[in-house]
Amino acid sequence: MDLISPDLGLIIWQTIGFGILFLVLAKYAWKPILAALEEREGTIEEALSTAEKARAEMENLVAENEKLLQEARVERDEILRTANENAAKIIEQAKGEASKEATRLIEEAKTVIQTEKEAALTDVKIQVAELSLLIAEKLLRTQLSEDTAQKALVEKFVEEIKLN
Repeated sequence: MDLISPDLGLIIWQTIGFGILFLVLAKYAWKPILAALEEREGTIEEALSTAEKARAEMENLVAENEKLLQEARVERDEILRTANENAAKIIEQAKGEASKEATRLIEEAKTVIQTEKEAALTDVKIQVAELSLLIAEKLLRTQLSEDTAQKALVEKFVEEIKLN
């Protein structure tokens, strides 16, 4: 029961012991403990600061990556647009050249056809002339089989030649 209701001497000795312990702790332990706590607090603040810097740097990198990605998209779109324009120009140029070539071939074909037509007409005229001569020769032979008819025809031709 003495501990539950301590007497005055025990309280004094406990107070003196506590005071000595407090002085010893204040002189030797308090400063290192506070220094360790302050060092730990500094380390934690430095870690938080570093983490904040890393987060800010990460946000900057993400923003920079987005910017680069957007620039790449714009460049890709520009390249595709240019390629499509060039393809359209090449197609139009090829169509123009094909049209010119087709026109040239048609003109050449018309020229060849005209030449062949004229050659065929000339050939027909020659054949008609030859046939006409053959027919005329056969007619004349049948009509001029007599000497008197031949002499009369020759005299007529001679008179016509002199008149011209």
